[in-house]
Amino acid sequence: MLRILQFLYRIRAFILFVFLEVAAIWMIVSNNSPQGAAFFNSSNDLIGSVLKQQADVVQFFSLAEDNEALTSENAEILQKLLLLQVKPDSVSFTLDSAFAATYQFKGARVIGNSLRFSQNYLTLNKGSKDGIKPGMGIFNPDGVVGRVKSVSENYSVAFSLLNTGLMVSSKIKSTDVFGSVQWDGKSSSEARLLFVPRHVKTQEGDTIVTSGFNAVFPEGILIGIISKVAPDEKDPNYLNLTIKLSTDFSKVSYVYLVENTQFNELDSLYRQSEVSNEY
Repeated sequence: MLRILQFLYRIRAFILFVFLEVAAIWMIVSNNSPQGAAFFNSSNDLIGSVLKQQADVVQFFSLAEDNEALTSENAEILQKLLLLQVKPDSVSFTLDSAFAATYQFKGARVIGNSLRFSQNYLTLNKGSKDGIKPGMGIFNPDGVVGRVKSVSENYSVAFSLLNTGLMVSSKIKSTDVFGSVQWDGKSSSEARLLFVPRHVKTQEGDTIVTSGFNAVFPEGILIGIISKVAPDEKDPNYLNLTIKLSTDFSKVSYVYLVENTQFNELDSLYRQSEVSNEY
């Protein structure tokens, strides 16, 4: 304590100087309107700037939570809309309702995403405790994203559509001619539509959607548009179709997962019948 008092005594002149400076500034800004306004405006600007930065940081993290909540809510809305897509006659109502009931939707956030490999994967922040299962299809408002590969309690790993090992059953929307979309490991914005017979009339700009044949995705989810039509040099029986993907995989953040509740039954039947579930 004695040393503190001795230190304060040694700098008494400096302390007095600071006190007088503060008092002088206070008298100026208190008794002179222009100077006072300038002082308080400057201090308000500084404080406001700091508070804005703080608010922006808080908003950034809260937006992530809000977006995730909205994704989950939208998944529920998708489920309800699917149930509402029924026709008035009783027969169609029964059939359509049964179809709608086979699909369940959930929302998730992408927390990991690779683009530079031939086999790319996504990591999602939802796992088995959230009802996520291997085999579930993944899409966002732009189109198909991938398919769940494996799950832990809290997380999931999924095949990206940018994975040469994944094939998605698809069709040309205008003609209902079906094929399979597969990435060729090159451009992240393009893929190939395979197994379309050479006699099929198609053109650039035709829309490619999911076919609904392989029990993973419902029919009609966007995949992309045809950007190039050419004969297949390796197999003269088919066309070589390049499609521009509708999903920008460098910006994928929030996704929907769709489960076909009858998938296991269908998959088991395919296995018993030794039928490929490629489509």
